[in-house]
Amino acid sequence: MTAQWYCWQQEALIVQIRLQPRARGDEVIGPHGNRLKIRITAPPVEGKANTQLLRFLVKTFQVSRNQVYLLSGTASRDKRVRIEKPAKLLPGITPPIRKIVS
Repeated sequence: MTAQWYCWQQEALIVQIRLQPRARGDEVIGPHGNRLKIRITAPPVEGKANTQLLRFLVKTFQVSRNQVYLLSGTASRDKRVRIEKPAKLLPGITPPIRKIVS
């Protein structure tokens, strides 16, 4: 059974996020209902929180910046993010099932 806060589209991870800006540190809190709660230090002003979130996800999932996309929620705490081929997964995320071609 998979968590409701993420899904796979081929090798891309789609994550539903609940963002808490102006926190003491950048960290993943864990599942929060049907979203993954993440705290970041940046304020929600002029896209600073979104930029910091994307940087944090790059570091957390060990991908390059061009592999992380903010799909929705630019002006909201609730965001939807696409991470292409993450090198590292958070606990609770099951890797995608790959088809074996015989």
